[in-house]
Amino acid sequence: MSRLRLLFGIVIFLAAFLLFLVEPMAAKQLLPILGGSAAVWITCLVFFQTALLLGYLYAHWLSGRQASWTHLLVLVLSTGAAIAWAIPGSISGDSHLPPALAVFFALSTWIGLPFLALSATSPLLQVWWARLESGPIPYRLYALSNIGSLLALALYPSLVEPALTLHAQRTAWAASFVLFAILCATLTLKSAVPGSVPVLSTDSEMQTDAPPASRSQKLLWLLLPMGAAMQLSTVTAYLTANVAAIPLLWVLPLGVYLLTLILAFQFRVALPWNIIARVMVVLLGGLAYSLHNTNASWPLWISLIFFLGELFFACIFCHVEAVRLRPQRSSEATLFYLLFAAGGALGSFLIGIAAPLVFAYNLDLPVTFFITAVLALLVNWRNGWNQRLLWGVATVAMVAVTFMVRYSYAHNTTVAVRNFYASLRVTQDLFSYPGTTVRTLLNGSIQHGTQIFGTEDLRHTPTTYYARNSGVGVALEYCCSGSDASGAEGAVGRTAGACCDKRPRNIGVIGLGAGTVAAYGRSGDHIRFYEINPAVPPIARNVFTYIRDSPAQTDIVEGDARSSLASEPPQNFNVLVVDAFSGDAIPIHLLTSQALALYRKHLAPGGIIAFHISNRHVDLGPPILKLAESAGLEARRITIDTPADPGEYVSTWILVTADPQFFALPDVSPRVHTIRPKPGLRVWTDDYSALLPFIHW
Repeated sequence: MSRLRLLFGIVIFLAAFLLFLVEPMAAKQLLPILGGSAAVWITCLVFFQTALLLGYLYAHWLSGRQASWTHLLVLVLSTGAAIAWAIPGSISGDSHLPPALAVFFALSTWIGLPFLALSATSPLLQVWWARLESGPIPYRLYALSNIGSLLALALYPSLVEPALTLHAQRTAWAASFVLFAILCATLTLKSAVPGSVPVLSTDSEMQTDAPPASRSQKLLWLLLPMGAAMQLSTVTAYLTANVAAIPLLWVLPLGVYLLTLILAFQFRVALPWNIIARVMVVLLGGLAYSLHNTNASWPLWISLIFFLGELFFACIFCHVEAVRLRPQRSSEATLFYLLFAAGGALGSFLIGIAAPLVFAYNLDLPVTFFITAVLALLVNWRNGWNQRLLWGVATVAMVAVTFMVRYSYAHNTTVAVRNFYASLRVTQDLFSYPGTTVRTLLNGSIQHGTQIFGTEDLRHTPTTYYARNSGVGVALEYCCSGSDASGAEGAVGRTAGACCDKRPRNIGVIGLGAGTVAAYGRSGDHIRFYEINPAVPPIARNVFTYIRDSPAQTDIVEGDARSSLASEPPQNFNVLVVDAFSGDAIPIHLLTSQALALYRKHLAPGGIIAFHISNRHVDLGPPILKLAESAGLEARRITIDTPADPGEYVSTWILVTADPQFFALPDVSPRVHTIRPKPGLRVWTDDYSALLPFIHW
């Protein structure tokens, strides 16, 4: 019997470990298909919560039957799917579907069956255990599964991702799944042997005096996990949208979420309401400030402490209260898990799918806080006037914060649109010059271009990170002055930019924004933009005038840039601007050796690739340097630390070229700087990348 109990614990732990190890692994493989959007992980959360619900539903159905052969069939099919996923060349997706459907289609194809089997394991085996012991529901086994989940989330960004390629990760995971399937099949067969696991005929054999759960109690089994899942999705979305869509910033909030589950189920913590109320007031003030002042640039570690702290206290409330209201009857155990999972799926759906359709502005955080406060008010309604007053005031406060955030977004906003890829706003404010205004395209707190209106010269001036002294300005000014454009003439003594004054330029730009690069266009030039977000081109064409005013011929290609470039004939770009790394999410698939080979295919002889890497939290210089060196190219950094021109911002660019003479040009050489290499750095490929070492905390 002791060996059987040990086997129960091992299988539950292993199932949870594999379940949460595969989540960041599969999501990372989705990024190239969907362009590295921060919303990819949030939509993945919707899929995972939904698949978890289906797994619990399957466990709920199976727990009342002697259906061991059904479960054995599920294990066999799941094992086949896991092995197929590990086969090289098996990874594909349909990027022509709507983004959310593309996520669901890819994940269902890759890991749908294995995920179903893993998610059903914990509730199903706990019911079998309860029948074996003829005692209360073993909720501590649920905490054991959460410990396995937490361990997987900790190991992936710290050990698995930096050490293994994606193919090696899939292979190791599939091999571990085979082990899990064998152990789980052993338990399944033992449950089918008469006498090995006694099956109770009625609930009374479990607890004769346990009353059934009320309807309101069951409703809270759904609503409380919903509130926690909404908190998880909103905090994760904020972090990934303003830093990077990387596994670390996926697993940290998810780890906090799981920690609250462990505390709730394993340790049965009691809530010190007075302390929590005070902490929530502080967090509420910080939340209101950070959402109102979108220009606040806190260090990453402060943002993490604040938002993860908010997530912890909100989730600990929801989960502790859900566990306090848990059922005592064995027959209601899987229903509890089913509603718990349904609440998680509903919460992630509301944030990941519904919110972008309902809100033009990103009001997810204050709305989620409001819902949490309402839940606290409902749960504590019978605990006296003190608790009613406390959470009633909190609810009213959150309504006020929601309206305050809505006003701060709307009072100077002329355009607002939200979709899978971003929450975009165009603001119009007074500029520092008399009689001028400035329009700014924003996604959250990240600027994607500004334009100054009031005079002809200012309207045609490239601003922000694209000013004439910036890296892209230097590249476009002197792109035709290297050795390929000047024959045998050397760099020294040559008039930099002379050829560019006469020759039409062919320019490619990955990332449209406000279309600022079009301000560099001259008659005869051809500028080709690549933009993944379908909401951006109408804004660039109609709200800003860079594209309309440009003498150059301009084209906009919608869709993922790398996929578009792969399907096109060579474009012979003199300059290819790769501007997708300043915020939102960092699309790693644009920084791999395969991506660089594709860029070179589209470059003219002596062409330049200009990477815009201005980022508050991540330094992409060393990976790009390693990438360039591996391909035999030269790379230099151009940084503006003290802006001088109107509308100019601090910016960092890296220019990469095969022309050794370009960086020796008299007008270029003083502006460029070498990049410090990082020892031991591996070249990023489609199968391997690790962003964690380059994050500024």
